[in-house]
Amino acid sequence: MKKSLLCLCLFTSSAAFAQGWQHTHFQHFSDNAEPHLFQAQASLEKGNYPLTFTLDNRCYQPQSAVKLNQTVSLIPCSGEAPQLRLFRRGNYIAQIDMRSGTPTLRISVEQQAETDKNTVKSCPIWNKQPVEIDVSSVFSEGESVRDFYSGQTAEVKNGKITMMPAADADGLILLEKSAVKKNDVFLNGGSAEGNKAVSNRQQAKTNKKSDGFNWKNATVYFVLTDRFQNGNPANDNSYGRHKDGMQEIGTFHGGDLQGLTAKLDYLQQLGVNVLWISSPLEQMHGWVGGGDKGDFPHYGYHGYYHLDWTKLDANMGTEADLKNLMQQAHRRGIRVLFDIVMNHTGYATLADMQEFNFGGFYLKPEEITATLGKKWTDWQPKKGQNWHSFNDFIKFGDSQAWQNWWGKDWVRADIGDYDSPKFDDLKMSLSALPDLKTESESAVKLPRFFQHKNTNAKELENAKVRDYLIAWLTDWVRRYGVDGFRVDTAKHVEKSTWLSLKQASQQALKEWQRNNPKESFGDDFWMTGEAWGHGVFKSDYYQNGFDAMINFDFQDQAKNALDCFARIEPAYREMNDKLKDFNVLSYLSSHDTRLFFHSDSERNTAKQKTAANLLLLSSGAVQIYYGDESGREFGATGSDPIQGTRSDMNWRDLQNDGNKQALHRHWQKLAQFRQRHQAVGAGVHQTLKSEGYFAFSRTLGEDKVMVVWAGN
Repeated sequence: MKKSLLCLCLFTSSAAFAQGWQHTHFQHFSDNAEPHLFQAQASLEKGNYPLTFTLDNRCYQPQSAVKLNQTVSLIPCSGEAPQLRLFRRGNYIAQIDMRSGTPTLRISVEQQAETDKNTVKSCPIWNKQPVEIDVSSVFSEGESVRDFYSGQTAEVKNGKITMMPAADADGLILLEKSAVKKNDVFLNGGSAEGNKAVSNRQQAKTNKKSDGFNWKNATVYFVLTDRFQNGNPANDNSYGRHKDGMQEIGTFHGGDLQGLTAKLDYLQQLGVNVLWISSPLEQMHGWVGGGDKGDFPHYGYHGYYHLDWTKLDANMGTEADLKNLMQQAHRRGIRVLFDIVMNHTGYATLADMQEFNFGGFYLKPEEITATLGKKWTDWQPKKGQNWHSFNDFIKFGDSQAWQNWWGKDWVRADIGDYDSPKFDDLKMSLSALPDLKTESESAVKLPRFFQHKNTNAKELENAKVRDYLIAWLTDWVRRYGVDGFRVDTAKHVEKSTWLSLKQASQQALKEWQRNNPKESFGDDFWMTGEAWGHGVFKSDYYQNGFDAMINFDFQDQAKNALDCFARIEPAYREMNDKLKDFNVLSYLSSHDTRLFFHSDSERNTAKQKTAANLLLLSSGAVQIYYGDESGREFGATGSDPIQGTRSDMNWRDLQNDGNKQALHRHWQKLAQFRQRHQAVGAGVHQTLKSEGYFAFSRTLGEDKVMVVWAGN
């Protein structure tokens, strides 16, 4: 997108608005890792403003009424545009987000500096001396208090203690009662050495129903399995996949379920208690062109280009590998979430067309081998071509040939006589991916290409598209005890289908728990969802199967506090006030927004440590993206900047780079402290009066902690 083609136009008859925000061009919001995120600002008066949005000379308007700090989709202009109603004069910020497939609009007001007693007026500056701390509102007189970070203890006298922050804590002190009841995960003060001392056998005997876990205090580790750890090189080139011999931007790198299992001790020692893995289910076998320029081949290494929901992808491993991963994770007190997709299938690739006998070509039969080769997936672009150019050979309008693929009853796509995608969220085609007809009330048969492949899919009587998908996904829960789902593209599937999935998954998990009582945590099935732009508010997703929604606001809130940890206080306070009866999942980095330590902290170790503080000490569930804790570097991108967020896990840095090792130890300390205390994520937040330092407490019943930051 060119920023010169993005314009938000506010039309009003108000003379007072004549100097306002009209035909304002949007600027890129961040660096080139987010090419489809734009922002504009304007000073507006109180009043009502109809909204229209111009993109490539086409007019769009909000799908529904616009409220501040909530995201709405943009649709083609039709009739009177919804109103933006402003109750006071202010500097307003509009953000246009193109990443979710449909444009979305979010408008907020720039906050003025608060003047109440809890607001940080200036950032503390630490003089590198011991800090006298008023702990009277948290700990009792004469009580022994410990800094979990340094291991120091002190007795409360006259409501105060004096402590020196640990040399590598960057001024941070994590206070708890000295006599903290240790659980099976944390011994010896919660150190990594203590973790290693706990055997798997001991943990297997743990009563999972009383393991002290709380989803509001969950520390979730999100890993793109293919980019994490290669446990079995023999499965790296399944289905004829191979490297591209260039930068390997979109190829499979070899990470698999065996590799994940081998790193469970690492995750346990980090303080992780939930593992979110990219979908391990069978992806399209071949590649499509990657990036706007088609400058690299792009496989489904990330798990979002499904071919068969009933089989594991051979690159990920076997069902024995999955069973072992689930068992070993549960023994370590780690719950496992699958990333799941119900909105779309994978693309049609040359490999799948040849293997499963669907699709047609403009080429004559005798020209196919000469042009594509014996194995079509081995085709490479020649001079004047790119990796998109294989599409030029395919006859997408051949209705009969494409009936052998998913078929028009299953998906909508610009292929054959299939129904064309629409513009609305539920019937659109995300990135030209075939859109599954989950909303259809018609019964369907299995797609024809399943007749030509090894599959566990069976014909279901009078089943709709959504019925098949729900049956396939819940089968993994029933057989392996998957603890929950992270739902991809939640806003592009009707909410009633998500509710049906949740109910069926809950039933499947209870069945697995009855059959595997020694491995069971006894939890209800848990679902979190991705709905672009969702923040900390209780939307109707929570009435339709979701236990938490991903918090898209936190990434930028954290960015604004990198130079001063204390500046996060208003966001902490607001989040805690709102999270009374619901939960969110906050993050710093992700695979399809940006890599925080590349875009925001500029490889600055001190800022990276502050980022860890910001995330791991926030209320609600939090998500670590693999390598956040080790300063993983941004990778190669080609013409798709987002690919850089998916580089290989930097294991070597954790062995050889002193700065990365120190950063990792900092994340360990914070995550272990969080896991020791449910109060961190689930407790009541209180800003504390302080002189020369920043402090707050969190309280949940008898569990009380206090966080002190002495300053830079």
